[in-house]
Amino acid sequence: MNDIELATRVTLKLLVAVFLGGLLGFEREQRGKSAGLRTHMLVCLGATLFIVAADPDGAMNDAMSRVIQGIVAGVGFLCAGTILKGDKPGDVKGLTTAAGIWFTAAIGVSVGLGYEAMAVISTVLALLILHALPALEKPVDRSDQ
Repeated sequence: MNDIELATRVTLKLLVAVFLGGLLGFEREQRGKSAGLRTHMLVCLGATLFIVAADPDGAMNDAMSRVIQGIVAGVGFLCAGTILKGDKPGDVKGLTTAAGIWFTAAIGVSVGLGYEAMAVISTVLALLILHALPALEKPVDRSDQ
């Protein structure tokens, strides 16, 4: 693969990552959550960039496995900052946002490894979960727990 082909391939991966991260971030932004559009776009872009920088072809090997482990651990710390304990016993806020950030990193890794179709399908499924399930969930009374 020549330099122009490589640059084009890497650029397309980065653009796909920004777009998919943006879709998830837009949903969080619309709901007024602390981590929104920019956060999700940057997490997805960063995860893709780490993968592409390690190996532009996305070859899975021991080194790539360590890169992915580093992404998961680093994003875990970022997610921990979005989780807050509420005033009531058992009240925790930010879990869905944290899960969304973690998931966005997984999307970025998938794009970086060349699994764009899987990343797109997963993003669509996540958006369905974020939009459809809240309407289907019944309020749970946790006062007796």
